[in-house]
Formats: sequence, structure tokens, C-alpha cells
Amino acid sequence: MTLLNDYLLDNFGCKVYKIALNGGFSCPNRDGTAGIGGCIFCSEGGSGEFAGDPALGITEQIEQGKRRVAAKMRSGKYIAYFQAYTGTYASIEAVAHPEVVALSIATRPDCLPDEVISLIGEMNQIKPVWIELGLQTIHERTAKYIRRGYELEIYDQAVKCLRNMGVEVITHVILGLPGESRENMLDTVRYVCDSGATGIKLQLLHVLRGTDLEQEYLDGRFDVLTEDEYIDILRECVRIIPDDIVIHRLTGDGDKRLLIAPLWSGDKKHVLNRVRKEVLSH
Repeated sequence: MTLLNDYLLDNFGCKVYKIALNGGFSCPNRDGTAGIGGCIFCSEGGSGEFAGDPALGITEQIEQGKRRVAAKMRSGKYIAYFQAYTGTYASIEAVAHPEVVALSIATRPDCLPDEVISLIGEMNQIKPVWIELGLQTIHERTAKYIRRGYELEIYDQAVKCLRNMGVEVITHVILGLPGESRENMLDTVRYVCDSGATGIKLQLLHVLRGTDLEQEYLDGRFDVLTEDEYIDILRECVRIIPDDIVIHRLTGDGDKRLLIAPLWSGDKKHVLNRVRKEVLSH
């Protein structure tokens, strides 16, 4: 298996830290382009609760992020990570920063019109650009339930277009979506690995306060994964991910102020220790 830290060390020769930025972007699944409610699991912060303050400029957010990791930072190299909502209109200001070695943009496959593709290609000539696509699942029934807002073919087209330009593509997958079996989840991981993506992020489903998913959960319409179930599924996922696909994430922690379930995921240190011992050591 190839983990992100190893990949970064091989490519940049030192420890590299991500700085989560917020460009103040919106999302077509919220602004009326594709929908108005957002995905069913998405909080008001658009998955950017840990990102920077959008009131600040990009350079100022980078400097603020550098101060946060100063105690453990030795290399002086960073990845500028546009995390909240969709980030395809990320400022080239981040690419120009002398200590930023790569730009990572989290977006949707349906947010890549020709002019955006062109901009990404231009920035990729300056420094590596990674595009993180929120696929979550390949199953149409689930995609409709979570209100993803685009068809699987749109993802396929986006990956093909980006890879043709030499842009790295990291695909987000959520494990534990309502109604999905273990085999459904593994089918999504297999599809991603065959899609042309160069990286994958595996994320546990979190039920967050203030989302439509919260009410579904409180109404008893689905159960979240137990800790043991999640570890078992992760182990299976890692077995089928080839070495040329970089694993960028094996878990994730929701904002504890918003977390409804699963509560066991709030103990990040414990979860990571189990992942290292029971998933990565096999």
C-alpha cells in the first residue's frame, strides 16, 4: 500500500503539511445550479469546519496555518488545501506562495467547465495541482438519497479530462452510507481504483447536527457503522487498493461540536491507533 506521508516524502524529500484554506466559495448543490439543500450529510460549513477564515486573504490564511503547525514543523513545505464547499475557483495566489509545494482543491466533478479546466492546467504547469472529487458512492440509489446531484458519467469524464492534462485526481468515498452493504462499499472502492484516479480518501459517514441526515438518523431510518465494522471494512478496502493508488485518508473526524453519531469516532487518537495496528500492519 502507498500512504500519503510516504508519497510526500518520496516526492518532496521532507515532511509536508496541509493547510486548510477557505476561499469563500459556494456549491452548485446549494446555490441553485444543481440544488439548494446541499448533500444530505453536508453541514453549514460545507465540510470546511477546520478550514481558515474566509474573511482573511489567502496569503494571510496560509501564514495563520503555518503558525498553527509551527511547533511540529521542520521542513517549511506546505500543501494549500481548499476544502470548504467547492474550490475550483481557488486563487492562484496560493500557487505563487514560495513555501507551498502543491495545491489541493476539493470540488465536484460537475464544477469543471472548460475555463476552469484551462485554469487548472495553467496552475499545474507552475506547481502540482491535485483535484479532489467528491464521488462518495457509485450506486445510483444511494447517490439520489444523499442528493449528490450528478450522474456517475460526469465523474468518469472529469477524471479522464484531468488525467489527460497530467493532473492528480483524488477521489472521496464515504463508508457507511445508509442502505449500503459491505460489498456495495467495496464495489465503489474497486471502481475508483479502475477509474484513473491516482489517490483515494476513505471517510467514515458522520451524522452532524443541523444536517438533513441528522433527522433521518433520529427517526431511526438507518444505523451508523460500529467501530469494529468500520475497521473490518477498512481492512478489506486496503487489500484491494493497488500500490499505485495513494491512500490519502483512512478515517476522518467530524467537528465534535456537531457530531451526533457515531460517537466512538470522536476519540481520534484511539481510532488512529486501531487503524495502524489492525489495518496498516496487515
